[in-house]
Amino acid sequence: MSTFTIFLALIVVVAFLLIVVIMVQNPKGGGLSSSFGGGGTQQLGGVKKTTDFLDKSTWTLATLLLVLILLSNVAINRGGDSIESKALDPDATTTQPLPAATPLPTTTNNTATPADSTGQ
Repeated sequence: MSTFTIFLALIVVVAFLLIVVIMVQNPKGGGLSSSFGGGGTQQLGGVKKTTDFLDKSTWTLATLLLVLILLSNVAINRGGDSIESKALDPDATTTQPLPAATPLPTTTNNTATPADSTGQ
């Protein structure tokens, strides 16, 4: 398995986790983050701490996703030889010939009618 495949799998996993973390959040405080700990006074870490955790995890996953995408570009197998643009190579010349100009047929009778052009 190539390193690019490993990076691709990690990118998919991190993107899925990022989607899940974003969907759990609710900006008005009524989402899953406010329902941790039940309806009693004993809350698991409190709503504020849960919101802080979701916010930090969103930024961490987003940063990790960006880093993985940039690192995957380094891991792409380019075939070993460097292919550069021919526009940058001053020695490259094009050898395609230009198409020959063909003269247009000229008509001597400018008063032709549509019946004349069909042969009737």
